Amino acid sequence: HEMRTQTWGYSENENLSQADLLKVKYDGIRPAPGYPSQPDHTEKGVMWKLLGAEEKAGIGLTESYSMNPAASVSALCFAHPESRYFAVGP
Repeated sequence: HEMRTQTWGYSENENLSQADLLKVKYDGIRPAPGYPSQPDHTEKGVMWKLLGAEEKAGIGLTESYSMNPAASVSALCFAHPESRYFAVGP
């Protein structure tokens, strides 16, 4: 949330409660590898290479694409107000 409002300057005056954030009441989406909108964990390998995540942030991937340290998180963030989750396939 801070990325959208402070780093990007998007919806700067947005004042959502913790409950509203958990209910995804903000504009935009943040799909993450391993969740229904982006089920393929192997996509993390591409993300890590493009970002240089291990070199820049010290976050590595195991051979099963788990992040190390385990408290790490990753997602693709799209702040556009018309962004929507969707599924592809059966």
